[in-house]
Amino acid sequence: MKFIPAGVVPLLLLLHSALVAGKALPVDTPSPMCENVHLCKHSVVEQTRKLVVLLNATAQDLFSIYLDRQGDPFSSHVDELCNANTSYFPAFHVNRTSQKKEIMVALYRVFAFLNASLGNITRDQEELNPTARELLERLHNTTKTTRGLISNLTCLLCTKYNVSQVDVTYGKSSKGMNVFKKKQQGCQVLRSYVQVISQAAQVLLPHLGQA
Repeated sequence: MKFIPAGVVPLLLLLHSALVAGKALPVDTPSPMCENVHLCKHSVVEQTRKLVVLLNATAQDLFSIYLDRQGDPFSSHVDELCNANTSYFPAFHVNRTSQKKEIMVALYRVFAFLNASLGNITRDQEELNPTARELLERLHNTTKTTRGLISNLTCLLCTKYNVSQVDVTYGKSSKGMNVFKKKQQGCQVLRSYVQVISQAAQVLLPHLGQA
C-alpha cells in the first residue's frame, strides 16, 4: 500500500470540497455543446467580428494558392471541376433582417462544417503536397481562426441565446478517395467557402456592429 503523508489527506479533502461547493449540480444532463462554457468575455462580440473579417479577407487567397498547388487540370478548369453549386456547405438562408439568434445558429453550422472539412483537406495536402509550406500554413491558420470563431459562437449561443444544441451536418470523408477526387473535393469545399464567408460577413457584420 502506498503511504500518503498525514497532512496530504486533509488537503485533498479540502480541494475536493472546494470543487464540489463551487460547482452547482446540474438538474438535467448538460449538453456537450454547453458543458464547459462559462460567462463570455466582455470582448467576445468584437472578437467574433474580427475573426469573420479575417476569414473573409483571406479566403480567396487560400483558394487561389490551393488551386496553384494542385496544378492542371484544376488551375485551368476551375468552373468545371470546382463548381461551388453543390451541397458542400450547410444552407445559409439568413439576411440582414433575420434575428441574431437565427444568424448565430446558421454561422455555427457553417463553421462547424468548415472546421471538419479543413481537417480533411489539410490531411490530404500534407500527404499530396508535403512541401507546399504556404498552403499548409494557410490551412492551419484558417483552422485555428475557425476554431476560435466556433468557441465564440458557442459561448454566445449557450449564454446569451439559450441554445444548447445545434444540428450540424458534415461533408464526406476523403479517406479511400483517389488523388483526383481528394483534390477535387478540396477545391469544391474551398470555393464554396469563399462564397459563404463573403455572405456571412455581409449579414453578420452589421449585427455585430450594433451589439
